[in-house]
Amino acid sequence: MNNLKLGVEVVSAHDLVPKDGQGSSSTFVELHFDDQRFRTTTKYKDLSPVWNESFYFNIADPSKLPSLTLEACIYHYDKSSGSKVLLGKVWLSGTSFVPYSDAVLLHYPLEKKNIFSRTKGEIGLKVFVADDPSIRASNPLPAVESFVNINQNPTQDQTPPPVSFTNSILKNVPRKKTEPRHTFHNIPKSKNEEKQQSKPAADAKPTVAFGMHEMKSSQAPPKVVQAFAGAASPMEYVVKETSPTLGGGKVVGGRVIRGNRPATSSSYDLVEPMRYLFVRVVKARDLPSMDVTGSLDPYVEVKVGNFKGTTDHFEKNKNPEWNKVFAFAMDNQQSFTLEVVVKDKDTLVDDFVGTVRFDLHEVPTRVPPDSPLAPQWYRIEKKNGENKGELMLAVWYGTQADEAFQDAWHSDAVVSPDGSTVSNYAQIRSKVYMSPRLWYVRVKVIEAQDLVSSDKSKVPDACVKVQIGNQISKTKTSKVMNPQWNHEMLFVAAEPFEEPLVLTVEDRVGANKDETIGNVVIPINTIEKRVDDRPIHGRWYPLEKSMSSAMEEKGKKNEKDKFFSRIHVILILDGGYHVLDGSTYYSSDLRPTTRQLWKKPIGVLEVGILNANVLPTKSRDGRGTADTYCVAKYGLKWVRTRTIVGNLSPRYNEQYTWEVFDTATVLTLGVLDNAQLTNSSNGNKDSRIGKVRIRISTLEAGRIYTHSYPLFSLQNSGLKKNGEVHLAIRFSCTSMPNMMAMYFKPPLPKMHYTKPLNIMDQERLRLQAVIIVAARLGRAEPPLRKEVVEYMSDTDSHLWSMRRSKANFNRLKAVFSGLVKFGSWFGEIAKWKNSFVTVLVHILYLMLVCFPELILPTVFLYMFVIGMWKWRFRPRYPPHMDARLSCADVTNPEEFDEEMDLFPSTKSPDIIRWRYDRLRSLAGKVQSVVGQIATQGERLHALLNWRDPRATSIFMVFCLVTAIVLYVTRPQMMFILAGFYQMRHPKLRGKTPSAPVNFFRRLPALTDSML
Repeated sequence: MNNLKLGVEVVSAHDLVPKDGQGSSSTFVELHFDDQRFRTTTKYKDLSPVWNESFYFNIADPSKLPSLTLEACIYHYDKSSGSKVLLGKVWLSGTSFVPYSDAVLLHYPLEKKNIFSRTKGEIGLKVFVADDPSIRASNPLPAVESFVNINQNPTQDQTPPPVSFTNSILKNVPRKKTEPRHTFHNIPKSKNEEKQQSKPAADAKPTVAFGMHEMKSSQAPPKVVQAFAGAASPMEYVVKETSPTLGGGKVVGGRVIRGNRPATSSSYDLVEPMRYLFVRVVKARDLPSMDVTGSLDPYVEVKVGNFKGTTDHFEKNKNPEWNKVFAFAMDNQQSFTLEVVVKDKDTLVDDFVGTVRFDLHEVPTRVPPDSPLAPQWYRIEKKNGENKGELMLAVWYGTQADEAFQDAWHSDAVVSPDGSTVSNYAQIRSKVYMSPRLWYVRVKVIEAQDLVSSDKSKVPDACVKVQIGNQISKTKTSKVMNPQWNHEMLFVAAEPFEEPLVLTVEDRVGANKDETIGNVVIPINTIEKRVDDRPIHGRWYPLEKSMSSAMEEKGKKNEKDKFFSRIHVILILDGGYHVLDGSTYYSSDLRPTTRQLWKKPIGVLEVGILNANVLPTKSRDGRGTADTYCVAKYGLKWVRTRTIVGNLSPRYNEQYTWEVFDTATVLTLGVLDNAQLTNSSNGNKDSRIGKVRIRISTLEAGRIYTHSYPLFSLQNSGLKKNGEVHLAIRFSCTSMPNMMAMYFKPPLPKMHYTKPLNIMDQERLRLQAVIIVAARLGRAEPPLRKEVVEYMSDTDSHLWSMRRSKANFNRLKAVFSGLVKFGSWFGEIAKWKNSFVTVLVHILYLMLVCFPELILPTVFLYMFVIGMWKWRFRPRYPPHMDARLSCADVTNPEEFDEEMDLFPSTKSPDIIRWRYDRLRSLAGKVQSVVGQIATQGERLHALLNWRDPRATSIFMVFCLVTAIVLYVTRPQMMFILAGFYQMRHPKLRGKTPSAPVNFFRRLPALTDSML
């Protein structure tokens, strides 16, 4: 039975148009949805009415929800004539409806009836979809004969909505029972398996976005590459373009050459197809007794050649159920026989129960459009040919696009080349993670009343401590009975909200000694949400003497526990901000927290992680090895490939997809070494191998980028190249006009500009957000460890580094290098080093001064020509980390050691003192440069502030004479004389500075007032 309801809370309106002739209006709201109509009460003579009324509409057909429209009209009721006058209306599309948990109050500007209508003001609505059988639809609006019928239904698009939209809405609405969903991906078929192609994946899986789009709101040490100029070949640090043969064909120059391959609709066309033998062990029945006691501890062992996988064993169970999938890579197939052996777990030697054999030549291949292969019962045969029990199995050939691949046991991942098997399989599986949705919690502590200290004879010296989890902030102390603080704080919270907000009023009774006056515990999910900067009214909370009393529900508190001190605070969940959970330079998501403000995606980013070649990161059995996996982060989606054990040239061939909402974002991919294979609680951290950043705006739409990216890591001894990772990347644009229009919109949500956060708060909240994300992802299975999240989020990018300081200074010089070159060129012109060029410049300058209307067209035409010239030399691959730009090739090991040092430092006092003295010397030079810049600015101010009366008098006489001369002469003449004076011949120049320069240098500055 369909229980879906559309809930509408009509909260308020403001700044409406007066219509009663007395400067006011009597207003009510009518709601229209799917031939249902409701009306609020009438608020007489109120231009900013408040209703706070809720209505529920029946949703007869959920599949038609995206094509339906909610209409909210505000009318003025004329009591004398019994008619109604339209003040404004709002249309809300069905694509903007969200579940109740995501709904927030939004203020919509009123639309006009026609171009001649006078309309202003806004209406506050909260619209959501609910699936609760206990909610009944509101009573329909009775017909009012005297009302004027106003037909304002616009022409609606008759195109049927995609089915996936309604499914997405239903998926997000809370239900008591959810059904599991399976997704099947296919890859290209070989020639002998060519069949009718399925519909392209891009069409079969349309993109759905929610939101109000129209609104404005101990290791073996490998060889280290020393980071000195000339120490390593430059080719080792550059990106290399490749031409691999992927699922769609051979990639050459970013385009796919299919050759003899048929056209394919595979969603796995950016990786190489890898064949696997899949074995699903479901369950067994009627197994025989093996022990003297008649019990059986069965488990299954699946063998293909030397590769072997086992299930868990069940104690004393003759009808066990495993439901486990094994995937054996066919690249290293050693046998044509599959053996599924049932054994009895024993203390010394496991007993043989029976076996089931398959000839691999007779195993079917699963064709991608087909459903999963149904398992069958097979008789278990003993060595003497006797049948004992049955085993349910399914065996088929497939690829990494098979839906069973992700959760399967992989022979190429858990079995190293030497034949050893990893026991801790849970730590090596591939996984997709979703980062929690983060909110800013704004807390403003205003005042408190009737505070009582433990010492009744003194006034409390009170402050308020606010805490959410491990985030703590305090107000200043105030020594009055009714203190006022007006202190605002910001915190970060993640959905689902697990930690409450705790307010503690403390009394400072001594040095570093505080006593608790009272506590308040507030669940965060009860705090009001907002998406703009509208004011939120505060609330008084009673203080509880003990924390246990504060944690109790209101209904359970006893009368004797009443405590009459109270505190006044304003609590807000700000959903209009984007909560930064990484470095601002490499942000992968710029959307606000509230889903209703999300725009439609502008494209799709597809990444195929092909393979890698790495240096040994550890030693095992006397030889160097590595257990590598890749982690990619973009937006809220994190992905992790399976760990390839004991392989220096792992082949992943895994493909992932992200929706792109802004091109000014960065995809981050890291390669790491797994240190949790034997024991995940041993305290060892996964080591970093290297990282790749891809900015989406540098990618051409539709082009496939297949490149090998070098993997760098900074160590105390210098820059180290740990290997390379091979990627295939494609960015597909869904709407070119929307993407072009996005370049003219602000990158961050509106709240970052209407109520901006200061730099200190941004950095503090960013670090807290990374801690929260790391804690949530660390609770998944397999966990994404804290050091991995911190590495991908660049948490150490704000720390001091001599190398980064040099690199940023060089970048600044490169930015102004054009001006420096122009100044150098103009100096040569002024010195007449080439008389012919100097004369041409004089003629050009004379033309531009005489015809100033040619200046701007000439400048823009010059920039256009330069841009077209540089288009021939545009980069053919996404920019990667540049060792030379980062000054990693000119940094000495001591500076690397300082950069790798922990915070706080763990070095000896002598080293820290030497580094501090060096930093003081560098800071002194920076201080001198800043002082020189300030001096020049103060000299400009001294021209008119009479610090030097004689200099100011001379400047004022000069200004008066210049004004008179400019009044009587043409301005072009003055520009010609000034330009020719600057470019005069060297014989007309003196060896000393000119008079204006001498005059400016004699002006006083404030340096003589400095201590």
